[in-house]
Amino acid sequence: GFAAAVDHVLGDLPEQSARMAGLRDTLLAGVVALAPDAIVNGARGGTDIRLPGNAHLSFPGCESDALLMLLDAAGVEASTGSACTAGVPEPSHVLLAMGVDPVVARSSLRFSLGRSSTSDDVDALLAAMPAALARARRAGQVRVSAQMAAAVRDGA
Repeated sequence: GFAAAVDHVLGDLPEQSARMAGLRDTLLAGVVALAPDAIVNGARGGTDIRLPGNAHLSFPGCESDALLMLLDAAGVEASTGSACTAGVPEPSHVLLAMGVDPVVARSSLRFSLGRSSTSDDVDALLAAMPAALARARRAGQVRVSAQMAAAVRDGA
């Protein structure tokens, strides 16, 4: 039974990988078109060396938790990090090891694609992104302004 399951899953792996890579490339291109300052994290040198079901981006000027919550409210699933660091309010240790600035690392989200992912899912993300990103960036500006006011008030 297990061998049959493995054959079933691996039988169309090349086709599924190509399909997911196409969705990933559409997602990356769409997000960068909507947010030209977005940073595509990961290997440099083209999409052919990226995992087909993974799109990892940083959005300077906003906290990833705020963007995550806003996208979730719009029905878009994403993640701020790996499952093993869920609930840890620190920038990704992987991004930091790659030399990413800690502030930029805190603005990162991962979008995962799989067998059940469709172009409608990517379209939903791209439709929700402009409003969510604008709102998350405004929230980040308010937070920075409050920190600056506190520093002035405290004589820093």
